[in-house]
Amino acid sequence: MNPLSHLDAEGRARMVDVSAKAETIREARAEALVRMSPATRDLALSGQAAKGDVRAVAEIAGVMAAKRTADLIPLCHPLALRLCEVSVTPHAEGLRVETLVATTGPTGVEMEALTAAAVASLTLYDMLKAAERGMVIEGLRLVSKTGGASGDFRA
Repeated sequence: MNPLSHLDAEGRARMVDVSAKAETIREARAEALVRMSPATRDLALSGQAAKGDVRAVAEIAGVMAAKRTADLIPLCHPLALRLCEVSVTPHAEGLRVETLVATTGPTGVEMEALTAAAVASLTLYDMLKAAERGMVIEGLRLVSKTGGASGDFRA
């Protein structure tokens, strides 16, 4: 059996058939760090950036991205999300993005959580680049996932 479920026996890409899988509660958490100077972080937190409330816009962008993951990642299943939370919080080295995504269904929401974190981070970069072009987005990772046949995962 091929351990890469998105490849068929001949090695061609395919969407996984999840029709026989049980519908269970599934949750995933992801995170990323947008590294920036303290001055840029403080500008973002002040709400006085040229483009407005940077945190609020990034959080909404992350939610929107989670809902559109199947449009962005070719073999992802479109999912009805029952929860998507995105938070942007201060970090000693910039701004931390944390996401929580949940659904009840036959497949997990890891990609939705990761996509939300990535797009929220990119939105922070876009909104703050006038203040600092040298920001770095790093540490995008799955923090945890629950539900499904493969069991739970914690980084």
